Amino acid sequence: MAKKSILVTGGAGYIGSHVVRQLGEAGEHIIVLDNLSTGFESAVLYGKLIQGDTGDSTLVGQLLKEYNIDTVMHFAAHTIVPESVSNPLKYYWNNTCSTRNLLEQCQQHGIKHFIFSSTAAVYGLPENGIASEATPTAPINPYGTSKLMSEWMLRDLAAASDIRYIALRYFNVAGCDPQTRIGQSTPKATLLIKVACEAAVGKRQSISIFGTDYPTPDGTGIRDYIHVEDLANAHLQALEYLRNGAKSDIFNVGYGHGYSVREVLNMVEYLSDKKLIIKEELRRAGDPAALIANSDKIKHQLNWQPKYDDLNLIVKTALNWEWKTNS
Repeated sequence: MAKKSILVTGGAGYIGSHVVRQLGEAGEHIIVLDNLSTGFESAVLYGKLIQGDTGDSTLVGQLLKEYNIDTVMHFAAHTIVPESVSNPLKYYWNNTCSTRNLLEQCQQHGIKHFIFSSTAAVYGLPENGIASEATPTAPINPYGTSKLMSEWMLRDLAAASDIRYIALRYFNVAGCDPQTRIGQSTPKATLLIKVACEAAVGKRQSISIFGTDYPTPDGTGIRDYIHVEDLANAHLQALEYLRNGAKSDIFNVGYGHGYSVREVLNMVEYLSDKKLIIKEELRRAGDPAALIANSDKIKHQLNWQPKYDDLNLIVKTALNWEWKTNS
């Protein structure tokens, strides 16, 4: 019988491409489905790339059958929070409705394992700034809600079928492949480290701090920044966990501590040897003072052991990618 394959939706995007690379290095057989709206063909270093939409049920069904797929890793999604507020139906259509269509095909074709790219945005504004998997979910924007609705669909489908899933709730993903083979090329990115590094290499004229009066040591918001390499490895650990017969589950993926906006910008200035033009703006609605993961569960149950838990290293890899792509 032909070797089983893994379908990676959104595998040409920032996080998906890093996971595809690690899967390829591990010898997995990979099929990537991406419409290339925000992804890049050049970022797919392993496997076969099929250009198309995750919500295309006919195409997805053909791929699941033709390539003998038994596992789906689902990254395809819109991820810009302010855009989700201004254009919510775009997010419910792509993130929720397309996921529903994908899951229907998974059920019809007997997919065994499903790994879902979720987000800490499902927690909204946790009371003490720290979120564990037991923290109530209360998203405050359509992006977080669209992802939570997908989690609910997975939960209910798993209860009604043989599919087993892992949902990984990401905190603030940053950094790039340490060998600069692939990186974060998202157009009009909004993630702080990416934006700051773009400013440091001259791709942006300035960078804004939104809120300097938070109840934090320096008045700026604190976030749990996780290197994309460690996040990608969590997906491989989740796959092994499911293959070993584990039940469906949800895990936070973060380091369990945070850095403030000013600490991040100071590190970017230090490593780039460039003084940033920083604009101080008012707080954005819905931004918590702090958002940090309690990541004990993934470390204990999946034996996830992060290797890049260092702000210097995270920023250095992000800067290296911006320098490389600035020519």
